[in-house]
Amino acid sequence: MNKLFTLLFVCNVLVLTAQKKAYGEGEWFNFRVHYGFLTAGYATLEVENSFINGKEVYHVIGEGRTTGISRWFFKVEDFYQTYIDKEKDIPYRFIRKINEGGYTKDIQIDFDHDTYNALVFNKKHNTKDIVSFPKDAQDMLSALYFLRNNLDIKNLKKGDEFKMNMFFDKKNYKFKLKFLGREIIKTKFGKVSCLIFRPYVQSGRVFKEKESLTVWISDDDNKIPLLIKADLTVGSLKASLIEFKGLKHSFKIILN
Repeated sequence: MNKLFTLLFVCNVLVLTAQKKAYGEGEWFNFRVHYGFLTAGYATLEVENSFINGKEVYHVIGEGRTTGISRWFFKVEDFYQTYIDKEKDIPYRFIRKINEGGYTKDIQIDFDHDTYNALVFNKKHNTKDIVSFPKDAQDMLSALYFLRNNLDIKNLKKGDEFKMNMFFDKKNYKFKLKFLGREIIKTKFGKVSCLIFRPYVQSGRVFKEKESLTVWISDDDNKIPLLIKADLTVGSLKASLIEFKGLKHSFKIILN
C-alpha cells in the first residue's frame, strides 16, 4: 500500500505557470488497488479546511488498507496527512503513520519555511531531529496537490521534464517527472482525456532510480489522478479511481 501512496504522491513539477485552483474543501477520492481482477485494497484522499499555527490551510487526509484475502496474507493500514498553505502551496506539517505487515512507522514533520529547518518527530522511538530542507520542498502528499494547482497543461510538450525537491522522513530527494503525452482512456465514468507522466527519483531504500511507473491525470482543470500503474516482475499493480465527490470544476467525459 505504501507503493500506492508513492505512486499517488510523487507526481510533481518545479517551475510552472500559476493556474486556477484545481481543488478545494470537500473533495474526496476513492481508489481501488488491484492485481488484474483481484482487489488488493482501497485508498482514499480527502480535503478539509483547517488551521495550523493560526494559518488557514487545506488538511489533506490519505488512508489505505488491504481488504479481503489480501488482508489475511499481508495486513496494511496506512494513514497520511499534510497541511498545505492555501496561497503558497507549501506544506507546514506532514504525518505518516503506517503498519505494513508488522512494519510500523509513526512520524510527524513540521516545516519552518523561514529557517528551512524541519522538526522530525519519530513518535515510535520518541526522538526529535532538526533537518534542513531546500526552498520549495514538498512532502510526498502535498506534492500531488502542488502539481494540480500549478501544472500548465496547455503548454506541455511530449518529453518535457520537471524537477523538484522532496523531503521524506529525514532526507531530501531530487525528484524528476517526465511528460509522456496525452491519451484517451476508458474509466468507470466513461472515456476521459488524460495526461501521462513517468516519475523518477533518486535511488535509496524507498525509491529506485528508475521506477516502472505510469500515471494518468485528467486533462482538465481538476487534474485528478485516474489511473496509476506499476510494472512488476510478474504482472502489474494498478490503482483506479472508482468514486469521487466535491470536484471544483466540471469533469470532462468524452461521449461515444
